[in-house]
Amino acid sequence: MTRVTATKLLSLVAPMLALPGVALAEEAAASGANTAWILTSTALVLFMTLPGLALFYGGLVRSKNVLSVLMQCFSIAGAVSILWLVAGYSLAFGEGNAWIGDFSKVMLADVGRESLSGDIPESLFMLFQMTFAIITPALIIGAFAERMKFSAMLLFSSLWLMLVYVPVAHWVWGGGWLGAMGLYDFAGGTVVHITAGVAALVAALVLGPRRGFPETAMPPHNMTMTVMGAGMLWVGWFGFNGGSALAANGNAAMAMLVTHISAAAGAMLWMTMEWLKFGKPSALGAVTGMVAGLGTITPASGFVGPGGALVIGILAGFVCFNATMYIKRVLKIDDSLDVFPVHGVGGILGTLLAGVFSSTGLGVFSGYGFADGITGMAGQFYVQLVGVLATVAFTAVITFVILKVVGAMLGLRVSDEQEVEGLDIGLHEERGYDLH
Repeated sequence: MTRVTATKLLSLVAPMLALPGVALAEEAAASGANTAWILTSTALVLFMTLPGLALFYGGLVRSKNVLSVLMQCFSIAGAVSILWLVAGYSLAFGEGNAWIGDFSKVMLADVGRESLSGDIPESLFMLFQMTFAIITPALIIGAFAERMKFSAMLLFSSLWLMLVYVPVAHWVWGGGWLGAMGLYDFAGGTVVHITAGVAALVAALVLGPRRGFPETAMPPHNMTMTVMGAGMLWVGWFGFNGGSALAANGNAAMAMLVTHISAAAGAMLWMTMEWLKFGKPSALGAVTGMVAGLGTITPASGFVGPGGALVIGILAGFVCFNATMYIKRVLKIDDSLDVFPVHGVGGILGTLLAGVFSSTGLGVFSGYGFADGITGMAGQFYVQLVGVLATVAFTAVITFVILKVVGAMLGLRVSDEQEVEGLDIGLHEERGYDLH
């Protein structure tokens, strides 16, 4: 090598050697592929709430209340986003202890553009988790649709996020005691669906039924809107479950596949049961079964294979269909849009089944979890059962207290006149439709 060549090589290498070591390490650790996938997944999960869930729920209520449901979904998205930034994320994912996080990440303190969570930007991880925090209290509004005050709904949703969702998220995903036990909850069986479902049941019981329930028929006013929203939920759920792998890899691909299989099986089973029982299949039954299949596969989606997903989807359609019939027709509880029998029961079922079908010893129905054998399956099932019972009990008690406090402060229900007139006019002085 000549002296001139060596000098030129040194001039090229020297600036690289002068770069800060920390910056080089962070740059090397960051994954562009994983970051791109979680950016996409974040948009998909927000799309599930706005407009997916808003349209799904909006079509299911009566026309005089459609705008109130859309308004609730939008306002929850705004309120939760602010609360998650201020303290929710820190308390859910800060180090803290086994029960709750700390305040080290309040307002994203010390989280900059180069800060990483694993191999993706921490700001993106925070945003991805924010979309989960948004949709969970939004699910609950289906239980008290058409009868809760808007002010009470806002206060309840805000308190519930901080006092129920945040602690459970920390228990499972933020380094808390359930995660330490080894609970399998890939994308939110306990954190999202059980908490929302149980809170919905408590809210329906505390508020009482709508005027005229169950004697007066209250069918959906716009099934076209509901089916559109359901399609958006199905597509968005790929980000919900696939994104929970936090990487663009085979785990994400399998999570998406089993999510789709379970949704399809749930829709077909619910539709078939309705066809046999009532003589005709309905669009409402098909989309409700699809949501049941999606909710039930959610906790198991990173741990089971396609065969297990098929069984989970079939069981979701069967169990959630019968739970809906029992709650509405036998217990006569007015969970307006069937949040508990679909999300609560589905979340419980899926969390428990994650401890069964994740076994590698089930042949074509196997997953990718614990060691083979009945002993391993029984041990994991016990952990799953503890997670379910703890989440149900904690959510039920705290939700009841929050509702009583909000009721004492603001009152929970609209007046009889507003309920008859409809919440669109009664609370917002607007109409969902003006076709004159």
